[in-house]
Amino acid sequence: MCGIAGMMSFAGGDIDHGLLTRMIGMVRHRGPDSFGAYVDHHVGLAHARLSIIDLEGGRQPMHNGDKTLWITFNGEIFNYVELREDLIRRGHRFATSSDTEVILHLFEEKGESCVRDLNGQWAFALWDVKRRRLFLSRDRVGVRPLFYTVVDGNFAFASEIKSLFCHPAVVRELDLQALDQIFTFWFALAPRTIFKGVCELPPGHSLVVEDGAIRARTHWRLEYPNAAMPAGERECAEELLAVLTDATRLRLRADVPVGAYLSGGLDSTLIAALIKKVSITPLKTFSVSFEDPEFDESAFQRKATEYLHTDHAEIRCSGQEIGRIFPDVIWQTEQPILRTAPAPLFLLSKLVRQSGFKVVLTGEGADEMLGGYDIFKEAKIRRFWGMRPGSRIRPLLLRRLYPYLPALQSQSSSYLQAFFRVRSQDLSHPLFSHLPRWELTARLKAMYSEAVKSQLNGHDPCAELLARLPKEYSTWDGFSQAQYLEATGLLPGYILSSQGDRMAMAHSVEGRFPFLDHRVVELASRIPARLKMKALSEKYILKKAAGNLIPASIKRRAKQPYRAPDAASFFGEPDRPIKLDYVGRLLSAERITKDGIFNPVAVQRLVEKVRRGQAIGAKDNMALVGVLSTQLVIDLFINHFEEKVGNAIN
Repeated sequence: MCGIAGMMSFAGGDIDHGLLTRMIGMVRHRGPDSFGAYVDHHVGLAHARLSIIDLEGGRQPMHNGDKTLWITFNGEIFNYVELREDLIRRGHRFATSSDTEVILHLFEEKGESCVRDLNGQWAFALWDVKRRRLFLSRDRVGVRPLFYTVVDGNFAFASEIKSLFCHPAVVRELDLQALDQIFTFWFALAPRTIFKGVCELPPGHSLVVEDGAIRARTHWRLEYPNAAMPAGERECAEELLAVLTDATRLRLRADVPVGAYLSGGLDSTLIAALIKKVSITPLKTFSVSFEDPEFDESAFQRKATEYLHTDHAEIRCSGQEIGRIFPDVIWQTEQPILRTAPAPLFLLSKLVRQSGFKVVLTGEGADEMLGGYDIFKEAKIRRFWGMRPGSRIRPLLLRRLYPYLPALQSQSSSYLQAFFRVRSQDLSHPLFSHLPRWELTARLKAMYSEAVKSQLNGHDPCAELLARLPKEYSTWDGFSQAQYLEATGLLPGYILSSQGDRMAMAHSVEGRFPFLDHRVVELASRIPARLKMKALSEKYILKKAAGNLIPASIKRRAKQPYRAPDAASFFGEPDRPIKLDYVGRLLSAERITKDGIFNPVAVQRLVEKVRRGQAIGAKDNMALVGVLSTQLVIDLFINHFEEKVGNAIN
C-alpha cells in the first residue's frame, strides 16, 4: 500500500467526486502501482497501492462479501497468514490472499478491538455501511501517517497533508504553536501539526466518526513495568534475540524482493545478519556514504558487507547534492525540519527503487528501545554528577559524550560543565534527561519576528508536554523516563515521519522495522536499565544478543548517530561557494519580511556567518536549516501550492 484518502459528509450531502479524484492523485504522488476509489452518498474512500502482498488484489478499496464493510489501507500486517488461518477455522471465507481482507474479517469478528491482534504498520479507514460509522486506526508506534480535518461539514483524511489541501475550503496557514514546538522538540505534539486545523492521529490511537461526532481512543501505549525481567543476563539476551529474529522473519513476507539498509552500525548490521539467518535468498543491501569524512561510515559498511557477503550498493552524497534536492525533501516532510539528515535518505530510496526493490528492512528503533543514544548516557552522567555537585572528578565523564561532534569536544571542561549543568531543581524535573537538548534548540526562537513572539505570548511547549505524560510516568526510573520521551516523541514525530515513511515513499519504497515489532518493544520495556546501558556501554544487552552474528569491530564501535552536512550544504565553503537560487530568494530580507515569521536582520546575520564559514556547533546549523525549511513550507504549501500540485499530478 502507498497511501489513503477519503471524505465523510456529516450533513449527508453528496461527495465531490472531482475532489476525491484530486485527492487520489495526490496520494498517488507517493508512487503506487495502482489506485482506486469507492464512493457512496455519504462517504468516499480512495487509496494508492504499492503492490507488495497479493499483487493482483486490492486495486481499489476492498469490501467484505456482502459489501457492508469497506476499507482503505496503507501499510502491512505481517502476521496476516496466522490471522487468516485462525479466521478460516472460525468459518470465514476469503476471496483474496491479501492482508487487507484479513483486517475486514477480523473486524467482523472482533470489532474495533481487532487492532490489538495486528502485528504490523498501518493506517486504515473502515466504513461500516450498516452503522454509518467510519473507523480509522494508526499503528502502535506511528510508522504510517494519518491526517484529518473537518471542513464545510465534511470529515476528510489522508496519508499526506497535501491531499487534504486539495479541498478548496481547507485553509493553508501555519500553526505558530506547532512551529514553536518544532523549534523546541524537533516535532509538533500530535494531534497538532504545522498547519492550523489539520490534525494527526497519534500513534496507538483509533478514531470513530459517527453522527457528526469524532471520538478518539488509545488502543496501545508504551509502558515500563516496575517489575523488571527476573531472568539473568544470558537468558535476557537469548529471549531478545529470539523475538527479534521472529520479527525479522515476519517482515520478509512479500511477493517482491526485499533488501536492507546497512549503515555500518550495530542495529542495521544485526538486522542484515538475521535476514541471512532466516532466509536463503541472496541479500541486497544499500547504504549512504559521504564525501565529508566527519559523516562518512563507509569503512564500517564495507566490513559489514564483507562479513555478511551481501550484494551491496551505495549512494555517495555531497553537501551540494543535499542543497539541490532540499525543496523536494520538504515537499515530502510537509513540516519544517532542523537537520538535513532526511535528504540523503531521499536519494537512498531512489537508488533502492532504481535497483528494482520496493521493500527494505532497517535497524530503526533499536536506540530508542534499548538505550543507544548519547542522550541516555548524558542523563546518566548528569545524575551521577548531580549527586555530588562539588566533585571535580565526576564532570570529567562529560568528555565521554558525543565523540563524533568535534566542535563540542574542542570546548573547555568549564564550558561543558556549564552546558550540561545540573541545577538542584533539575534532578527532580520530569523532563530531566532532555532539558539541555531542548534548551539548546529553543535558542533558535531568537530568530522569530516580534509579531510571532507577540502571538505566541509565552507559549510553553514543555508545559504542554508535561500535561500529556501518563500518570505512571513518575514511578518509572530516570532511564525509562528518558526512553519514553524519545520513543513517543522524536521517534514518530521526526525519525519515522521525516526520515522514514516520507523519504522512502517518495520513491515508492516501503521501510520495515523489526526493532519496532510491538513484541520487541514490550520485551525491551521490561529489560532492566542496567542491561541496556552497563556503566556507559550503550545497548549492552543487544551486543550480548548479537554474539558472533556481526563483526566484533562493529559491535565494539561507539555509537555514531546518522548525520549529514547541514548549513554548509546551502552555501558551500568560503573558498568554494555554491549558489542555489531558491536559498537566496527565500532568505532574502524582502522575503523574510513579507512572510513575517522571522526577523530579517537576525536571518541576514546568520546567513553571513554561514557564508564566512563561521557557523559552528549545533545551534547555528539548526537555525539555518530550521529557518530555510520553514520558508520552504510557506513557499510550497501556502504561496504556490496550486502550481506545485499541478506539476506533481502531471
